[in-house]
Amino acid sequence: MKDSERAAARPRPEELERAILGEDPAYTAADVAAETGVTIDQAQRLWRALGFPDRGLEVAFTHADVEAVSILVRQVEGGQIDFDMAVTLTRAVGQTMARLADWEVATLVHRVQEIEAGDKATGSRATTGLHLIEQLNEPFEQLLVYVWRRHLAAAVARVEGLGGDMAADTADATDLRTTQMTVGFADIVGFTELSNELTQSRLGDLVELFESRCSDVVASQHGRVIKTLGDAVLFVNDDPIRAFDTAEGIIAVVGRDGRMPDVRVGLASGSVVLRLGDVFGPPVNLASRLTAVARRNRVIVDPTTAALLPPDQFETRPLPARPVRGFGLLEPVAVRRH
Repeated sequence: MKDSERAAARPRPEELERAILGEDPAYTAADVAAETGVTIDQAQRLWRALGFPDRGLEVAFTHADVEAVSILVRQVEGGQIDFDMAVTLTRAVGQTMARLADWEVATLVHRVQEIEAGDKATGSRATTGLHLIEQLNEPFEQLLVYVWRRHLAAAVARVEGLGGDMAADTADATDLRTTQMTVGFADIVGFTELSNELTQSRLGDLVELFESRCSDVVASQHGRVIKTLGDAVLFVNDDPIRAFDTAEGIIAVVGRDGRMPDVRVGLASGSVVLRLGDVFGPPVNLASRLTAVARRNRVIVDPTTAALLPPDQFETRPLPARPVRGFGLLEPVAVRRH
């Protein structure tokens, strides 16, 4: 096939969108509002909450978009949630799915390149990618629902473990989102220099391996990865001993692997707020700050965490007080097992 013929055969962006969504746009924002009974402002709030820009007067929405808004409206009208809660849940879904979609496409790109380099090449990476997505969509959707249910069950169990009763009329939503935890922050030493030295492909592989190994260690210790920041991983655990073991585990599988860069890990404990899958509070900031004063491949903790570690299992050694941004003078603590 000639290059001009290959170019003509490649799907255009609107064709790719149609193939993935399964239908053509047929509604404006005003149409969506009229069909679902919400105001145009409410329809636009939900659309922006998903992470998309306003489409003005464009015919940009499908029947599935109308049905999705209708589902939320029925929950609001039924009294299960109010509209602000609907927007909050929509934003949570939008942010989660946006990252998942980027992750999925980035992962499939490698497979597309393999196919296009072999005897099944189509001459168009877009065409091959579309075929791959079509083949994976249904099983991946089933996997999404399964994983969501698993994580929902785990999240509800954590709330009940904090003493909350989701069915109680007197439940305090603020209390259900606030708890005592140990927060860990692990980051790669000298990441900026590595970024300048490594190729983009090698840097991407290194970050993926770092995140993968950290996630495995966190899960093995019954903790949770809250977010990854490329050169850093933020995790939490309601058990300070398991949090310390997580930190030591990360150092073992990353920092002590000669093929990987060194790491530093900081731990801080205290009251944190859990919201939209993220965690906030002084321990989060402090754990991050502590990595700046930690030695390579070492764990450093705040005094609160040190006090929570049983003295018959751990030896703690206060380090000289030093200024920590946002916390004034702080006396970090080095920890090791007996």
